[in-house]
Amino acid sequence: RVDTIKLFLSNTSDLAFNREYKSITGEFEGEKILVISTGIGAPSTAIAIEELTNIGITTIIRVGSCGAMQKGIQLGELVISTGSVRDEGLTKKYVPADFPAIPTPDLISKAKSLVPNAYFGITRSHDGFYMQKNAETEAFWSDFSILGGDMETSTLYVLGSLKGISTLSILNNVVLYEADLNEGVNSLVNEDTIVSKGERDSIEL
Repeated sequence: RVDTIKLFLSNTSDLAFNREYKSITGEFEGEKILVISTGIGAPSTAIAIEELTNIGITTIIRVGSCGAMQKGIQLGELVISTGSVRDEGLTKKYVPADFPAIPTPDLISKAKSLVPNAYFGITRSHDGFYMQKNAETEAFWSDFSILGGDMETSTLYVLGSLKGISTLSILNNVVLYEADLNEGVNSLVNEDTIVSKGERDSIEL
């Protein structure tokens, strides 16, 4: 995704590429932007956030993907997380499970003004796809109107609150609810699909 984002920026410069962390800088409408991949899941995301805040970054916006947890959400549609269920293990090492995972309100407001037809609501962050009862777990949370599932948003929101930085998670839906996970993830690498258009839409937002 870093290479795709690079196409939207000017004056780009490659910084580093080590393990799951690939970073570049560039400009968009005169604003300098740092782009970095965070790997998969809470631990690698937390490492990135910790080190970004250490160098003075004050706003972090995740541009990622999710699987829908409601039947009406189509492939390539944007899901903007207004809060996240902390169904991963890492953030509980930072704060108790009762602590909310929420974004910065003014970034939600800006997103609503730019893409009013996107899906805005609560998402769920988790630690994996292939557990034996994963379908049952997703059905459980779907009944509570959770919009989609990813693996990083709750970590971004919790650490953002703890460190006083602005955060937002913009997610492109790559899997229909109750559809085949492998098919959805594979479609993400096909540049001609509607999923790839959703990725570009999430980057532009």
